[in-house]
Amino acid sequence: MRQEKKIVFACLLAAALANEDAGVLRNEAEVNVNNFKYALELDNSVKVEQHGEQDGDAWRVAGSHSWTSPEGEGVSIQYVADENGYQVLSANPPLPTPPPIPEAIQRALAYIAAHPPQPEH
Repeated sequence: MRQEKKIVFACLLAAALANEDAGVLRNEAEVNVNNFKYALELDNSVKVEQHGEQDGDAWRVAGSHSWTSPEGEGVSIQYVADENGYQVLSANPPLPTPPPIPEAIQRALAYIAAHPPQPEH
């Protein structure tokens, strides 16, 4: 099985297993040699859409996921994944951001960058 087919299968399997009691409202999938697309919508508010195209050796995949949290709030994520890695384009609620790097760590990183290890002879 080709890598992209494994990815699509894994995503659909994960969604199905995580929502064993949910009814399927829409389940569409098309997998070709150089592209794919799928959409899954469940009656418990889960919606997943993804499409991808191969450009040479690289793949560009874009998609979105949305659902309602146990607290009743809408959650959604739109993303793209390509040769630059996975990138969230938008998220609601916004994804948490890391705290700032402490000054002592910044100084240590600057020192390491200015004094790289010498090659062993």
